[in-house]
Amino acid sequence: MTWPVIFVVDHDPSSLRVLLADLTRRFGRAFTVRGAGSVDAALVAVGDLAQSGESLALLLVDDESIDVLTRAHKLYPRAKRVLLVDRDYSSTSPAVQAIALDRADYHIVRPWVDDEMLYRAMSEFLSSWTRDQEPVFELFRVVAAKDDSSVQQVCEVMARFNLPFAIYPAEEEAGQRLMREAGIDASNLPAVVRYDSQAFIHPQLPDLARALGVNVTNDMDVCDVAIVGAGPAGLTAAVYAASEGLDTVLLEQAMSGGQAGTSPMIRNYPGFPHGIAGDDLMAQTCEQAWLMGTHIVFAQQAVALERRGDRRIVHMLDGSEINARTVLIATGVDWRRLGVPALEALVGSGVFYGTVVGESRSMRDQDVFIVGAGNSAAQAAVHLAKHARTVTLVVRGDSLAKSASAYVVGAVEATPNIIVRHGTEVVGGGGNGRLEHVTLLDREADTVERVPATGLFIMIGGEPHTQWLQGSIERDEQGYLVTGHEVREDSSAGWTLHRDPMVLETSMPGVFAAGDTRNGSIKRVASAVGEGSTAVRLMHEYLAG
Repeated sequence: MTWPVIFVVDHDPSSLRVLLADLTRRFGRAFTVRGAGSVDAALVAVGDLAQSGESLALLLVDDESIDVLTRAHKLYPRAKRVLLVDRDYSSTSPAVQAIALDRADYHIVRPWVDDEMLYRAMSEFLSSWTRDQEPVFELFRVVAAKDDSSVQQVCEVMARFNLPFAIYPAEEEAGQRLMREAGIDASNLPAVVRYDSQAFIHPQLPDLARALGVNVTNDMDVCDVAIVGAGPAGLTAAVYAASEGLDTVLLEQAMSGGQAGTSPMIRNYPGFPHGIAGDDLMAQTCEQAWLMGTHIVFAQQAVALERRGDRRIVHMLDGSEINARTVLIATGVDWRRLGVPALEALVGSGVFYGTVVGESRSMRDQDVFIVGAGNSAAQAAVHLAKHARTVTLVVRGDSLAKSASAYVVGAVEATPNIIVRHGTEVVGGGGNGRLEHVTLLDREADTVERVPATGLFIMIGGEPHTQWLQGSIERDEQGYLVTGHEVREDSSAGWTLHRDPMVLETSMPGVFAAGDTRNGSIKRVASAVGEGSTAVRLMHEYLAG
């Protein structure tokens, strides 16, 4: 058996010798460790690896060999790129530019205090590479026709929870064999077959949630805090509320994570210098909230909020209700629709709103388009570029820098297979049951062009998910929840208490809002986390009063 390769490039012969020996001793049972002492020798060796069909897992190079990372990336786009640098904490360090421009995935600073620091970091990098590969153990196997648009939701749920799964087209032999083994036929598709052979036919979100083993029914009718929405704000509030002794129920109409959970990589979240995948961050926070004692209910949609004396009643779609002393609304936003009928008809069949995580593998070697100009769209482009042949970012304005962070813009510019088309809109598209082409309008040239496309991801901002609160809580003209001093200043809000509304309190006393759903919020994960924790402090004040 040929093991995946760890390749080391270091111009210092003694350092190279020590690294090769140490890495072989620790990782030699699962990886082949090789090295070179110059850029030219390394490029020849990596080229030979590619020609022989060997797998390259990781490149570890010193700061004189950054060119190896760039050129090897074309041969091995999924290999992890690690830069070995000296610690200086200056803005001119090679690591700063390499990470910002996406020329490296990680860095290691020398000297390290002990070998365990090196081993721990390398283990993390190699684990990340392993997760990117096709799953060896398939916890779930999805059987569906190739043109079945309902598979998107299934894949999104699996990807959101980092569950190993694979898709088996019903038209192929492997899919037909799985259908026979599970005792299902073409009329029972799509189907999800769990590792224990239990099949879920035409699975809806509650079915998928049950298949994962999470709770989809609420058996806690009375609580101190009811949190609606399991994005960064809601999950953080759940962590703090439960840890501080409040009986806490967290309700989510889908699965946890919100829009943050769909981000392939969040690079500016404190504490993660190399970034963290949005679904990883949200999954860990969800687990933390549960371990703190939060009662979490997935696939449970809130449809109304009622004030009943000193209690706040959250009404659910299934007819149940939760009687809470305080409520936090953290329902976030839904992606704004593009509004092109021909493309709306293909949602799930090559056209997607938001998430790209679950569709990455299906876009391999394809031509992909992303509509949007914010951080989410730009980060999605960088992520998809690792799989797709080309990624075209369709930007209506004249500059990506006006709406995306500098580090994200730098990563886009440094990725050769990303094309940015400014002053352009997607005005049409179509295909035979699946997206095959899109129509682009160049507003400056006033020309229309039809181009081949396998995937179209639409990320053009959001609309607050607050329709269910109409008539009970004051909203602004765009539907965002009004909080704090804006409630007092709005004569239509109906605030009757002698005290002023607290900073995150809505027009219904005891009901708070946090995250993207609140008017004036800063659309950042860290800001939502801060508001979620602040809301819990305000709830304590309300309950004490």
